[in-house]
Amino acid sequence: MAYELQEFALDLRKSTAPPNYIAVNSGYATVAPRADTVMGVQGCWSPPFAAGDAALQVQIVAEGHLIEDTGNMGKGDCGLLLAGSEWRPDRLARTGTYHYFVHGQLLSLAVQSELSPFADRPGFMLGVSVRNRTNRKLEVALNPVLAPGCPGFVPLDQWDFGFPPKGEPAGYAEEAVWENGKVRLSLLADTGAGFELEPDQERTVHFGVILSRPGEAVHRSGASPAKWGKSAASFWQERLEEAGRQIPTLRSDIPGLENYYRRALLSGLVCLWYKPEFAIRPFPAVAGMEGAGICAYPWDTGGYAAQTLNLLFGKEKSIELLRLMVDSGIDRHSRFAPDGTGLDGAYSYSLWSFYNLAWCAMKQHGIIAELFPVMRDLLLKDEERLPHWGELLDYGDQRNLLEMRSAAHQHVVSSPNAERAWCYDRLADLAAGLGLEGAAEWRGQAERIRAAIRAQLWDAGKGWFKCIYPSGHVEYVYTIQAYDSLRMGVCTPEMEADLLSHLREGAFLGEYGISSISAEDELHYELNDPDWSGGGSYTGEGPVLAQTLWEIGQPGLAWDVLQRLFWMGALLPYFPQEHYSDRPMAPSHKRANIIAGLAGVEAVLFGLAGFEPQLNGELWVSPQPPEQGSITITGYPHRNLRVDVRLSPGACEIVCDGQTVYRGEPKRVLVCQADRIER
Repeated sequence: MAYELQEFALDLRKSTAPPNYIAVNSGYATVAPRADTVMGVQGCWSPPFAAGDAALQVQIVAEGHLIEDTGNMGKGDCGLLLAGSEWRPDRLARTGTYHYFVHGQLLSLAVQSELSPFADRPGFMLGVSVRNRTNRKLEVALNPVLAPGCPGFVPLDQWDFGFPPKGEPAGYAEEAVWENGKVRLSLLADTGAGFELEPDQERTVHFGVILSRPGEAVHRSGASPAKWGKSAASFWQERLEEAGRQIPTLRSDIPGLENYYRRALLSGLVCLWYKPEFAIRPFPAVAGMEGAGICAYPWDTGGYAAQTLNLLFGKEKSIELLRLMVDSGIDRHSRFAPDGTGLDGAYSYSLWSFYNLAWCAMKQHGIIAELFPVMRDLLLKDEERLPHWGELLDYGDQRNLLEMRSAAHQHVVSSPNAERAWCYDRLADLAAGLGLEGAAEWRGQAERIRAAIRAQLWDAGKGWFKCIYPSGHVEYVYTIQAYDSLRMGVCTPEMEADLLSHLREGAFLGEYGISSISAEDELHYELNDPDWSGGGSYTGEGPVLAQTLWEIGQPGLAWDVLQRLFWMGALLPYFPQEHYSDRPMAPSHKRANIIAGLAGVEAVLFGLAGFEPQLNGELWVSPQPPEQGSITITGYPHRNLRVDVRLSPGACEIVCDGQTVYRGEPKRVLVCQADRIER
């Protein structure tokens, strides 16, 4: 089922996203509006071009009177006043009004604008429509004013999690052209500036800004900013049609669930770049809407939404991404740039993320034998490069772990040691599936690691995990990361009960999500860094926790966690890097969007609906419907089959290729036998 662009529209009067988080991306370029203006533009990025401080304003001159569009918050004649704005994946539409007596006569104009990045060249289009609301003819002119700022030409290997560096100030080169020796900015318009408007008549003018290298002339003859601007809509319609084929659609009468699911999906789609210069297309950037974070982290892709990403990418692209992770030096670098260059030092969660992405690819598409030696070698490299603490590994300090802001979750910790045990189990499964030796050895190592976590890191008196430093110092950090250990099969029933007892209001649960650190943790809880230090969480953590709870048979608690996030589908155009848990907002100093928003789709499909593809080609479904409301999930693709699941309180129906497989009380159902699957 294809999605429509308008399904993702958001009236920004309702949005609680910080103004600097609002931007539009075409997979080729991204452009941001100037806050509180009707026509203002502030920043455009299209790697290797970075023009974050380039600004376009349009001045309206009506009957010789200058009407500025600056977001003036004063009184009196403040110029054009912002009256509304609507975000859509392909454009930002804004409306404004000017209604004021000038020299004793009422001057009344309605103004609309559309801002879109180009999808086939670096730059953007700004369309401006002006309607005469007076009863007399008006002489009107639209005068664009471009401030070029300090545009940069930044090699692809230098794009990272922060903003790309600025270039030198650009100066006037010739009419409507500015340069600084690295970048040229060209300003285009599809018509002259001046025109007449009869009463109630409207006129539209399209402006364009193109980023290019110096000396690359933009041919103004036949230039069409309006036509180029429509490329974003075409691009997005294609992406949404693809997503409708690859990702199941969801319909529900439960308030907030549909919006949340769609926004979670869109949060992944806005992170995909299709520039031909990039190492892979699509390139799964971690963020990038506001120009920062146009790089890829294995943890954000493979760690939070591996199954959903495999559906989006398909088998061949998933394998290509896995190869790129290896080639970029996943054992040495935490992330990679758009050209595949590895960045920064090793990260402790990269191994699990790679394994999870590879494992999900093989469950979804079939065993990929070539990945086995790669996975084995990566696991052994971690064993060699990290200090051992008996059967456990010392994963280093904050730079290698959660980047908390105090002495906390560091060195010998339950997670990622628990994920390491999971990786050994997956290696054993693959060895057995491929008929290779070593499965028993890998399985034994996994159990020894889990036993060591229970013996050395679990404190039964406190009911929580220790973090042990090389000096012997011990920290008890009430971090949401502990629940990943629960997911990895480490915990006994008693340990599980102790961990779950903290999932309550005033500890890990807030009205609008979860806290990365329990509010009851006096030593480590703080409010400046919701990401990992409390007061909120990284956007992927809430859905992952909900999915974990469904996986261990805690559906009531899982639903309680997930439904706290439904506000995000109504109040945000796409999900940010992190958000608060006690109010429906995000901090303004982090990244505007995050690919781990896909974890919301992951939790619904593989937790709530319970799709369980297996390495041998089987598909099991283990639905756990909430106590109220109905949910229909349509079009889950498994090899050559399509599966639908319909949920209602105490009941479910599972349909495979139009034939009902099961109808009755929710239980784990084998939908497809291995020998019925086309490999």
